[in-house]
Amino acid sequence: MANANDLKRIAQDLEGTVQAPHFERTAFRVARIYATLAADGLTVNLAFTPDEQEFKVMMAPAAFAPVPNAWGKQGWTTLTLSAVDEDELRAALEMAWRHALPKPKTPKKRS
Repeated sequence: MANANDLKRIAQDLEGTVQAPHFERTAFRVARIYATLAADGLTVNLAFTPDEQEFKVMMAPAAFAPVPNAWGKQGWTTLTLSAVDEDELRAALEMAWRHALPKPKTPKKRS
């Protein structure tokens, strides 16, 4: 059973992660926000692709649910921390973190 302290520790282990307030939540970001922890510490919203969201919800509906607004249609997914173990939490955070990494710059072609 994972909790908010596990989430914070795992997120801080992901390279480049910065923790900061975000409205009434705590955000974790690299180039972009990839996770926001609820003020009560019971759930976290994660930035997945819509396909990843669909898969997670199908495989573990007690743990994962689409965020109930337009963000949810973009893949943002609520994870109930008590419904997963630490390894499952780490895998979900890493998946979201990868999407938030800075995009590599492509060199400009010379004409």
